[in-house]
Amino acid sequence: MLRKDLIKIGLDCASCKEVLMTMGQEFVNVGVAKETYPQALVDREANYPTALPAKAFDIATPHTFAEHVNEPAVGIAILAHPVEWQQMGSPEITLHPQVIFMLAVTDPKQQIGTLRKIMMLIQDPERLARIKDLKTVDEVYEAVKDVFN
Repeated sequence: MLRKDLIKIGLDCASCKEVLMTMGQEFVNVGVAKETYPQALVDREANYPTALPAKAFDIATPHTFAEHVNEPAVGIAILAHPVEWQQMGSPEITLHPQVIFMLAVTDPKQQIGTLRKIMMLIQDPERLARIKDLKTVDEVYEAVKDVFN
């Protein structure tokens, strides 16, 4: 599920919406998602935020409904700087994610399993901190491929 062509390092965005639109368009560009995917991410995030606090730093796990997806995939964005993002389950709390794990899911049951894998990953603060500091797509891929593939 993890794809090298959907790993972005130093993504420089000013807002959550810009991250969603930029990464969402990357999913469209490689054929993983439909043209409706980027806006569907933004719309879903407005109602069901996806930022989570982690021991190392905040992360987010944006995703949307299967009708906007062609094939399952996971992408990772390591942001140039944190952006404001609402916390999952507590939208009144603003977090500042530095790493985004974006999901394209065709089977809702698969989504739960993928989110569990991400939860295991974020419970390892040393590994998460290492991921944030990696400099190449290959390094990021190698650091997390065991989690997603």
